[in-house]
This record gives sequence, C-alpha cells and structure tokens, in this order.
Amino acid sequence: MNKVYSVAIDGPSGAGKSSVARAAAQKLGFLYVDTGAIYRTVGLAAFRRGIGSRDRDAVVSMLPELDIQLRYGDDGLQHMFLDGDDVSAEIRLPEISIYASDVSAYPEVRAYLMEMQRSLARTNSVIMDGRDIGTVVLPDAGLKIFLTASPEARAQRRLLELEKKGQSVTFEEVLRDIQYRDKNDSERDAAPLKQAEDAVLVDTTEIDFDASCAVVEKLIRERFGL
Repeated sequence: MNKVYSVAIDGPSGAGKSSVARAAAQKLGFLYVDTGAIYRTVGLAAFRRGIGSRDRDAVVSMLPELDIQLRYGDDGLQHMFLDGDDVSAEIRLPEISIYASDVSAYPEVRAYLMEMQRSLARTNSVIMDGRDIGTVVLPDAGLKIFLTASPEARAQRRLLELEKKGQSVTFEEVLRDIQYRDKNDSERDAAPLKQAEDAVLVDTTEIDFDASCAVVEKLIRERFGL
C-alpha cells in the first residue's frame, strides 16, 4: 500500500467500535489502533498506585513515571503493556472502565497520549477508534465514522463479551457503567464525545456484528477507492 489512509471511528462505550474497527483493519490490511485501551492503561496505572480517579493532581503527577507501550502480538492484535506487564485483559474490568473515563477527562492526560496516537497515523494506514479521534486526534482523517447504538443494546453486547472472558458481572452493572461513561464522556471539558460534523453516522442497534462490519468496510472502500 503506497498511500497512507486514515479512518477515525468515534462513538460511545460499548458501541462495538473496537470489534468492528479490528475486523475492518484485518480485512483491508490497515493498522488497528484502539485508543480507548491506551486510556484504560493510564486508568489502571492510577488504580494500581492507589490514586483516586478523581484526584487530578495525583494522576497528572504520575504521568512522567509511566512506561506504557502498545505492541502487536503474533495474533495481530493490539496488546497494552504497563511497566512491562501485558495488561490487555485487566484493563477491561468494569472498575477500570470507570477509571479510564475519569482520567481521560484531564487535558494533561490527553496531551500526554496525543503524540503516541498521531505518530501511528503518520506512518501507517490506520483505523483508529475512540471518543475524539475525528474531532481532535485526527481532524483531517480521510473518513470519519460515528458508530453508536442504544445503551441497552450496548450493555447486552458488553455483558456477553465479559462473560466470554470469564468475568462475572450483571447486566445492571454493565448498563450502569455505560450510562456513567456516556455522561462523563459527553460532558467533560476536554475533547468531549461528539459526532464530527463531517462524520458518517452508523447506528448498529438493530443490526448484528457482521452487518455492522459490512457497512463500515463498504464506507472505507468507497471513500478511498479500494
């Protein structure tokens, strides 16, 4: 692939951004970047250090000492490493979701991680998903997609995902987590979750995973002539 393309997929927690973006990237030969996993890793770092997610000063103070790395394994998937440990599974725990939402609201945290994200898009064709990719991280992305679904549909999907990983949680817990993140992400001062003006809206409430992937893949192929 001679030309570098960038696709920004934004949307609320549990909308299926990561799964759809990962599938599309594998199909098209793009690099998949899960930015939410990076913020979750910062949240986990605070959690491990006993720092409250709402303690902004302490969270910001710990940033220079963090060793966060994004690597791609033999499985082709993105793995997050914190201080040398592969924390890809641990960062998906519900309590870390809350931490991730809180710490991602701090401008200092977003600035700290911005270059990591942008550098990947400068040298690779990427499909990057998150909350503010199309509005802040990659405002000049060749294609912007806002992927969403109802809170209940998102909670049910996330519950099944966690159960497959052997985690014991209830639907009510997952729904409460999603509603918390929706409010927090859309109301924060720094880069709030919102649909970019030039983004294509894709609502997956009534369609399954395969159909969602097909819609996104079609949009990418049509936009870039692939």
